[in-house]
Order: sequence, then C-alpha cells, then structure tokens
Amino acid sequence: MRILTSIFTCALILVSSAGWAQYARFPTSGVVEFEKSINMYALIKKRITKENEGFLIPAFDNYKKNQPQFKKLKSTLTFSGNKTFYKPEAGTETSQNGFFSDEPFAGQPNIIFSDLNAQSSITQKNVFEETFLVKDSVRNIKWKITDETREIAGYPCRRANALILDSIYVVAFYTDRIPVSGGPESFTGLPGMILGLALPHENVTWFATKVTDTPVAVNTLVPPKKGKATDFEGLVTTIKAALKDWGDYAQASLKAFLL
Repeated sequence: MRILTSIFTCALILVSSAGWAQYARFPTSGVVEFEKSINMYALIKKRITKENEGFLIPAFDNYKKNQPQFKKLKSTLTFSGNKTFYKPEAGTETSQNGFFSDEPFAGQPNIIFSDLNAQSSITQKNVFEETFLVKDSVRNIKWKITDETREIAGYPCRRANALILDSIYVVAFYTDRIPVSGGPESFTGLPGMILGLALPHENVTWFATKVTDTPVAVNTLVPPKKGKATDFEGLVTTIKAALKDWGDYAQASLKAFLL
C-alpha cells in the first residue's frame, strides 16, 4: 500500500511539474519598469579635495540635513521581439535640489532605441544644454557569466560581470525567462533580459520593480529623432573638448555621459 501511495505521489508531482512547464511563459514583448538608485552622499564625497574642502564640506553637511542619501529615478524598457525602447519616466524623480543636483551620474540623459538583430542603436542624449542623436552599433560588452543567482521582480536571474570604457566595473543580473538580450540604458548582450544592474564603484544601480508581460506592436517602438547627429566616437571627442578645463571632475562627468 505504501509503495502504491509513493508511486501515486511521484506521478502527481510529475504531472504538476509538466503542467507548470506547459503554461510557463517566456515573454518576447512587454514592459520592464526600473528604479535607478544613486548614492548621492558617496558621489559628493568623491568631489571633495584638499583644494575645495573649505566650501564643499559645509555644502555637503547642509545637503545631508535636507536631502536623503539615495536619489531615486524611474524608467521603462519596452520590448518587442529583438527591438527595445528605453526612456526615463517624467515626474517620478524624488526631490533633489541645490548645490549638488547637477551630478552627471545622478541624472537620466538617455532615450535609447536598440535593434538587437541589426546590432544597432539610436540614442537621444542630453549633455548639459545640448542634445545629441547618437547612431552607432550596440555596445560590445565581454560578459563573464557566474554561478551566482537571485530573484528580481519575480524572475530567477544569473549574475554576469564586465568592464566597460576601460575602467567601469559592471555587475548585471539577467533572466533567460525573458529571451530578449536587452537591458536598461545601453547594456545588452546577455542570453536574456537584464533586470538588475550595478556600477559598484560609481555608486549607481538599476533594478526592475515590475515586468508586464503584454503584446507590444513593433511599429510602436519608434527611434528618437531629436538632436545633433553624431556617432559614439564623435560624441567622445565633443565631450572631451568641452570638459578639457574641468580637471578631475571631467573624468567622472565623461564616464556618466558615455554610459
């Protein structure tokens, strides 16, 4: 009798598992909602040097009295097939005003359309008072996939690491349950959707808060059109020329604008 009971239990588990697998969805279209979190205290501390501490330390102390440590920003990534459209969400920014409100890493200057089949992207990028339209190939990132896993927005994800722009260390978490090689900002190239992203040394993270599995018509993903036309190399040259007299602050700004 016990043997029959065990056989029945095993059969029930197998049937249930097969049923779950049959109805498990692997969406190829939908919307991912992201929250970008910036550790403003850490960013500001990096700006303080022996030369400027006389006025920056009092300004930082005042900032800490009036502003939270983490600035939060919202964005969405809409995807259909192998086309994605990433944009910041207007009106969702937590209040951050005052002396340090213009930190480059603390903004969201990009609207990005990517065609992953063609390996091309079009980015509308705001750099201070100027807008650029950057047409180029998607960033070629050499990812190293690890065994570390975690759950994000209800999806099992695996960790991958990379180095971009020669010096920016990147940690990403992707899910193969969404078989689209996209992600927030200009991060792509993994065997599934990137739902979590961290730049540990830059004190910035992006994590998905919600994934909506819904049909999206490809023709609704329209590339941005506003801005001065250039490619990535031209953008680098232009920004470096504009920041040539900015000293150490230029390097941090350059990295933020080239993401």
